[in-house]
Amino acid sequence: MTNPIKYIRNSLSTRLSLWIVLFAAVIFLAALGFMFFESRQTVRQEAESRASQVLESTVQRVNGLLDRVVVATNNLEWLVLRHLDAPDSMFVYSRCFLENNPDLNGCSIAFEPYFFKDRGRYFSAYSYNDKGKVKVTQEGNDQYEYFYMDWYQLAKLLDHPCWTEPFFDYNLQDIYSKEMIASYCKPIKNAQGKYVGTIAVDLSLEWLSNTVSSVKPYPHSYSIMIGEGGTYFVHPDTTKLFYQSIFTPMMEAPDTTLTDLGHAMQRGEEGMKELSIDGEKCYVFYKPLSTTGWSMAIVCPESDIFGGYNRLQNTVAGIVLVGLLIMLLVFGRIVGKELRPLKKLATQTVAIASGNFDTALPVHGRTDEIGQLTQSFDDMQHSLVSYIEELKKTTALKATIESELKVASDIQMSMVPRIFPAFPNRKDIDLYASMTPAKEVGGDLYDFFEQDECLYFCLGDVSGKGVPASLFMAVTRNLFRIEAQQGYSPAEVAEQINLFLTKDNETGMFVTMFIGRADLQTGRLEFCNCGHNPPIIDGQFIHIEDSNQPLGLWEGAPFHGETIDDIRGKQILLYTDGLNEAENQEKELLGDDKLLELMADTSELSSKEVVDMLKESVEAHRSGATPNDDLTLMCLKITSLSPTKAI
Repeated sequence: MTNPIKYIRNSLSTRLSLWIVLFAAVIFLAALGFMFFESRQTVRQEAESRASQVLESTVQRVNGLLDRVVVATNNLEWLVLRHLDAPDSMFVYSRCFLENNPDLNGCSIAFEPYFFKDRGRYFSAYSYNDKGKVKVTQEGNDQYEYFYMDWYQLAKLLDHPCWTEPFFDYNLQDIYSKEMIASYCKPIKNAQGKYVGTIAVDLSLEWLSNTVSSVKPYPHSYSIMIGEGGTYFVHPDTTKLFYQSIFTPMMEAPDTTLTDLGHAMQRGEEGMKELSIDGEKCYVFYKPLSTTGWSMAIVCPESDIFGGYNRLQNTVAGIVLVGLLIMLLVFGRIVGKELRPLKKLATQTVAIASGNFDTALPVHGRTDEIGQLTQSFDDMQHSLVSYIEELKKTTALKATIESELKVASDIQMSMVPRIFPAFPNRKDIDLYASMTPAKEVGGDLYDFFEQDECLYFCLGDVSGKGVPASLFMAVTRNLFRIEAQQGYSPAEVAEQINLFLTKDNETGMFVTMFIGRADLQTGRLEFCNCGHNPPIIDGQFIHIEDSNQPLGLWEGAPFHGETIDDIRGKQILLYTDGLNEAENQEKELLGDDKLLELMADTSELSSKEVVDMLKESVEAHRSGATPNDDLTLMCLKITSLSPTKAI
């Protein structure tokens, strides 16, 4: 079976067809994405408006009932206060109150103990709506001391009307409500303003729940209602009623969104929040109920709100997918037919590429781009043979040059000392040097030798790079060795080298160089710096009084030397600008500050360790960048006066 990925890679017509379809798909997706985004926003806004209207309507309906309870209770209070001397009239008022408000559950007109002395300790005219039939009784006994009940005590203690939290009112020795109720309680005060009793009007939570739950803006939406403490009064899951609050689920899995919703409802705020309920994303619209401290909310699952939208989206996506597949097939055939001559041309060029240069190219008489390409290949075929012959000659010549450059590199590296320790029989000299050309051959140099208890050493950098610089370097190194062995001072050595290099120097090449002579017995260092970078001694640049000119520029120019009284125990670093001017990918230099930082704590390192550390630092700074200059390092430390004699 053909690998589809391989087939696509090998078929231009298939790739062109795919690109066309892909571009069309991008256009379709962008247009449809924008359309669906705007549609989703519209659906959401419509859902918010619809749910808010339903919630507002329900809240107004419930508030209407609650307000009616308040107004009716105020009217009842007026009658009670006018007839405080007629206890039997309280039963009439209580009954009439329920008969005039059949959607209420009960009404109590309760008085303080012994308020009516001839009636005893208990007197509460209680009426109860039992499925449309009003029952009246004298409420209160030793098992049901009503003046200790919340509905009585709240009005008395708060000294103003209030709604109680829902409760069950048990009075087994008399009639009582068999369902959960909430009471509106209003204190009764006589003409002197003294509290004498409480009027309590009962509202059935079952009726309230049915009223609220009947509101469903969407098939699977539902309503909830909570009290001031967050306890559920209304909820589709009856197991949560009165025993769980909106904050209960957070005891097992903290949910800041649900917490925010609960606190907002407790504060009596109005609004909408998005949150996940039982793993399903929902929109919750909430609003407070009058002055009760309760709050109502409608929960609408996202799947209900966007159900139709999602079905439309899936249908359109399917249509677009089928359309793109049909487009791919049609364009595949059209493009394949147009590119068939190009495929034949590709087959013939494969044969030509394998070495069959006499292979005939197809003739189809086309004048378009494919025809022009065929003609171009035909012209190329005729010139290819001569080109290959030229290439063979060039390749052979390049190989010869590379071989010669390799030999030149080996010769150059053999001209400088490469065996370390440099003086194995002398423990007082710790010297190590390294030279790394930027190309096959370079223009840096270093040299050293010991003669008559003096150490002669130099390090230089020839202008330019490559073969010319390497030849100039070889001449300079030999001149140093010849002149220094005559016992000349560093300044005299510089003058002699400069005299020779300036003669017939038509190329204008020159070399910067540091020449030194150290007395191994006294530690005295004589040096001449010829335009070179100042060395570093014990982590600081040597102060150069006269840097002199580079060697090879002007004939007869004087050179001045300088001295350091004693370098014993001190570490000296000589280097070329391939160190401090090393560049990274962003052309940033290593710099003198970084160099001094690297040399700050090297007193305990050997010369080889110092050189190796600096080379590693340069490589790290370059980060893969091509070396921009030759890198040559020499580190020297004289540690004692007496040399160890050779065996």
